Amino acid sequence: MPSSDVVVVAGGVGAARFLRALRLHDADAQVTAIVNTGDDTVVNGLHVSPDIDTVIYTLADAIDPVRGWGLRDETWTAMASLRRYAAAQVPGKYGGANGGGNAAHVNDWFNLGDRDLATHLYRTARLAAGATLHEVTAEIARAWGVRARLVPMSNDRVATRVVLDHDATAPDGRAYRAGDCVSFQEYFVRLRHAVAVRGIEFDGAAQAAALGLDELRDVGAVVIAPSNPLVSIGPVRALRGVDDALAARRDTVVGISPIVGGAALKGPADRMLRELGHEASALGVARLYAPICGAFVVDTVDAALRDDIESLGMRCIVTDTVMKDDRVGRALAATVLEAALGASR
Repeated sequence: MPSSDVVVVAGGVGAARFLRALRLHDADAQVTAIVNTGDDTVVNGLHVSPDIDTVIYTLADAIDPVRGWGLRDETWTAMASLRRYAAAQVPGKYGGANGGGNAAHVNDWFNLGDRDLATHLYRTARLAAGATLHEVTAEIARAWGVRARLVPMSNDRVATRVVLDHDATAPDGRAYRAGDCVSFQEYFVRLRHAVAVRGIEFDGAAQAAALGLDELRDVGAVVIAPSNPLVSIGPVRALRGVDDALAARRDTVVGISPIVGGAALKGPADRMLRELGHEASALGVARLYAPICGAFVVDTVDAALRDDIESLGMRCIVTDTVMKDDRVGRALAATVLEAALGASR
């Protein structure tokens, strides 16, 4: 297949692996990834963009292959030292040690590796100097030798927040009540996504300006990566104009199911789907994407869902989607591009 332009709507780990597969399939393809930033957070004063960093580190072949996030051969000396200071905080004073007050207490539960800290120090300093998140992301990608064009979904702040469905206590002892609306990272990292949710909010999405709309309208192929449809793809879709741009070219948009055999390959997507009233299956994801997606790729174990998916007005493509090695990844990338570009001819 000749080289082509493609936009990938991306979350973290699953999207990063698919983007790497695209590179392996066609090193000359012009790839733009519009990456979720609803997970972005501030950790001890540092701006952290987890999905962007996972994509960059994966494309730079620097990702930790076991965790799926952070850098390979990482060390954790700074975090160990930080916990010493956190333990010395006076409870309740200046927001310390789970106390009250307006100041944020020291965060010793969101791990940042020693090498990884440099990325967040750089990002925070550049943003403070007036650079946009888009500009800083391009600089960090260039520093890592990443050729793909990475576009944060917005330069404006959008924060994914999760409403808890019942009381819970984090491993560090922090207590939460049913109905609490917490940051995504508190749910995902501090609570280890072990508590049911009753709702998801995208704070700031109504006011934020989406980036990448021109590319979504004009590029040859659009792919929705195999990412959590609710908290990875959902924040991008919540921005004004994104769903309209995708719906207008629906026949040339291809989605990849992150649910295989009724289960998420990584993370809580299957549980979140059930908790929020959706079917935890490739069909359940297809229903969410049907208004914006003309073709949907499912794994071979879900071949029996083809007729139900096609009843939604989507072409259903069945292939191996679990990128357990580079051969499968390249084949998946080829299949997805053929589906998108074939529809545009």
